[in-house]
Amino acid sequence: MRTALIAALVAGGLAAPAFAQNLQTFEGPIQGPKGEAIGKLMIRSGENASVVRIIINAGGLTPGWHGTHFHQVGDCSDPGKYELSKGHVNHDNSKHGLLNSDGPDSGDLPNIYAAADGSVNAEVTSESVILTGEDGLLDNDGSALVIHANEDDHASQPIGGAGPRVACAPIKK
Repeated sequence: MRTALIAALVAGGLAAPAFAQNLQTFEGPIQGPKGEAIGKLMIRSGENASVVRIIINAGGLTPGWHGTHFHQVGDCSDPGKYELSKGHVNHDNSKHGLLNSDGPDSGDLPNIYAAADGSVNAEVTSESVILTGEDGLLDNDGSALVIHANEDDHASQPIGGAGPRVACAPIKK
């Protein structure tokens, strides 16, 4: 009887809620300055925004604030530099900075804070990027989450004084 009821509800058009049908997810490692795994990146993306969870293990980063950005290419194969990830995702050529009146660019994200032991447990959102679709992070060459040595002031050019790239997470299919 229960199976018949479920079958009848599905046949009658009752399906999973729309948000569940359109939710996309990504999970991958975050690499440290020497290319070693220091944590995990998880992204949940809907049609208009993404929720980004960044988990860094103890000892992964220096304590304090660190700038984070989405970069254009999902290539983190040059540890210590992470320049192969190219510049920020920036589909509409906006200026850098969440506080810039001519910004933000699509790759701008809030800073994250590493505790005294170098660990991070953060969740930030972006209404500028999604995982798939036009201009999605999972395009042909992927994208990368890059973590910088210093905090981002969210206004100055080109990267808000965030300094060297110290960690990278490739976002690829």
